[in-house]
Amino acid sequence: MVNLDGAFDEADSLNRDTIRRIIRAVRVPVQFGGGLRSASAVEQLIEEGAARVVVGTLAVESPEILESLARQFGSRVAVGIDARDGLVKMRGWERDAELSAIELACRVAAAGVERIVYTDIARDGMLGGLNVEQTCAVARESGLKVTASGGVSSLADIERLEKAASASGVDSVIVGRAIYEGRFTLAEAFAAGA
Repeated sequence: MVNLDGAFDEADSLNRDTIRRIIRAVRVPVQFGGGLRSASAVEQLIEEGAARVVVGTLAVESPEILESLARQFGSRVAVGIDARDGLVKMRGWERDAELSAIELACRVAAAGVERIVYTDIARDGMLGGLNVEQTCAVARESGLKVTASGGVSSLADIERLEKAASASGVDSVIVGRAIYEGRFTLAEAFAAGA
């Protein structure tokens, strides 16, 4: 789950309350990101039951906090790397971080993070296909586990990722709009990625 409002305003308590209710109501692990820019926000969501939290801006602006969170929570903390043309964007995609996605991935790996969610923001929500090449490059260069995100439009996109990603560290993919629009079912997506 992503709190898009929170990406622009960390004090977005209405959506955080909704997330807490969802965590309590469902029996599947909930991964949550969007606007988590402090250690206390991360700690609070983990204490409330989030299986994993995803931070982005915090990884760029506060690497010492990221390192502390990685030590404290291990695989329950991941970093979202949002990029356009291979360059990191932060604070709701409104600011340039002035470093490449590969540079940031290597930094967070050195901080002890085990997983990133890599999103090509030029493709996110556009149903134009994943940026498989860049996603795999980030995984190979950093040595991290990577969740691909941004642009899945068909089962062919998942199959293409599956073929290219096997040796790189990309082990999962986020699908949103394609599911909402009924382009394929979750069952079909699982079968395509098997």
